[in-house]
Amino acid sequence: MEQVIVNGVYLGLQYGLVALGLTLIFALMNVLNFAHGQMYVLGGFVTYYVYGVLGLPFVAALLATVAGMALVGVIFEKFFFRRVLQQSVREESSMLLAAGTALLLESLILIFFGEKHRGTPPLSDGVLNIFGAFIPHGRLIVMAIGACLILGFISFMQWTRPGRALRAIAQDREAALLQGVNLNRYSALGFSIGAVLAGLAGALLVSISGVNSGLGTWVSIKAFIMVMIGGAGVVSGAILGGFILGMLESFGYHYLHLIFPGGDTYLVIFIILIIFLAIRPQGLMGRPWG
Repeated sequence: MEQVIVNGVYLGLQYGLVALGLTLIFALMNVLNFAHGQMYVLGGFVTYYVYGVLGLPFVAALLATVAGMALVGVIFEKFFFRRVLQQSVREESSMLLAAGTALLLESLILIFFGEKHRGTPPLSDGVLNIFGAFIPHGRLIVMAIGACLILGFISFMQWTRPGRALRAIAQDREAALLQGVNLNRYSALGFSIGAVLAGLAGALLVSISGVNSGLGTWVSIKAFIMVMIGGAGVVSGAILGGFILGMLESFGYHYLHLIFPGGDTYLVIFIILIIFLAIRPQGLMGRPWG
């Protein structure tokens, strides 16, 4: 049981990073970024080449991931989404654009990085035994970095001027504009932060599970599940949804085979999600729609 809980916490920290970026972009721009999983994959490949191939320190790989994904986020927001959102009156336009950018980014990743699964050596050797749960040192470092990133993001949103501006835009764009908030500048900032969070999640996991060009769609699906569980556009809900999905996945992989051999954990998770959304469609912490 202890091992299952530790694995769930580990998954929850990484999933929380992914969900935070997606829900931030949705809250700011009312856009479901279907390319979020591809940004995760791109961040993993950047870290793989900087840390695993070039042999630079892992911190340098994380900084390169931050810089690269921030640039990708700004380009996506400024040259793709901003123009469509300003000129189109139909939400379907932004959804089609989001799907198109996902396919574009996935194709570029496949062209430049290939289809092979890539990974890096563990960040540290050895295993730690905590109350009967075995945690590799490398995974413990990843958990610590993930926790620090989540706490840093919450502090940024709560206590800094840009964070307050982003929260104001998420709550009421027109009121924020009347208060002098530059919507274009902060929308670009929010999109870049969302891309960075997704990329950092991929960067952290490349030393644990590796990365390949086909992971993006599945990561995006998981991100949408987390956002639906916690509530679309709610930061705390994204974190909660990440931990819930991590725990469900950990318990499912460990105990599901005891119920029926060969069972698919995500089949059960999707059934639970359908029932949950039928009862509470706005998620645990979201506001009712309409």
